[in-house]
Amino acid sequence: MSTPLAKKFTLSDLRAARKSGAKVAMLTCYDYTTAGLMQQAGVPALLVGDSAANVILGHDTTLPVSLSFMIEITAAVRRGAPLCWVMADMPFGSYQGSLDRGVRNVCRMVKRTGCDAVKIEAGPSQLKLVAELAQAGVAVIAHLGLRPQSIGLLGGYRVQGRGAAEAAEIQELAIRMAEAGAAGVLLEAVPPAVARSVVDAVNIPVIGCGAGPACAAHVFVTHDALGLTPHAPKFVPRLGNLTQPMIEYFSDYVRRVESAQYPTEEHAYE
Repeated sequence: MSTPLAKKFTLSDLRAARKSGAKVAMLTCYDYTTAGLMQQAGVPALLVGDSAANVILGHDTTLPVSLSFMIEITAAVRRGAPLCWVMADMPFGSYQGSLDRGVRNVCRMVKRTGCDAVKIEAGPSQLKLVAELAQAGVAVIAHLGLRPQSIGLLGGYRVQGRGAAEAAEIQELAIRMAEAGAAGVLLEAVPPAVARSVVDAVNIPVIGCGAGPACAAHVFVTHDALGLTPHAPKFVPRLGNLTQPMIEYFSDYVRRVESAQYPTEEHAYE
């Protein structure tokens, strides 16, 4: 039996989990209908990820998705799950290169969607942006480790922080992000020991995306976990396989139409 959310889940609840050692479940979500189902299932936190570029729009990378599209789907998720903590992904090109443009676009996202937090794939150059947004009252989650928007520079999707120097860089950057005012850190595709070192080094919530058990919250692409994508990262659990049932439902519909079993009198208006 599912236990729907009874009250609004907030950043304070995420911070409390960080202190108590409790664990928070988070899933990616991209539409109103699914958001409502997730809230009904008791999922407290949702990420409207730029992974929509892959699983919704069919792109090979997350780079092509636009800010206007991310605003539209984030607003839809917000309407569908008013009690969930909703984190919006800032897409590639919407916050880089200019502090003023970054602040303006993040504020546009927050004002038009009602999201609770924004996530940026953060390097040292984003420290000023994080500080500026924190002073403005925006909850910013700094995405470290594997950063899909930097796939051109990384040369592929690979685990980050395996070497001592790289692990130290991730930990140091997490500390600097926390000092700049980041509300939390999201670590993607790093060894558990690296995540543990970051958790121990900062006093803000750490969200894991393939980062081991030390993190306060855990998230992954929902479509991967439901068998709706051809390949899923190693860290994604298989929650089910919706592909075959959906194919069978669609196939059954084709059969009904072709055999004149649909539509019938029960489907007609008088």
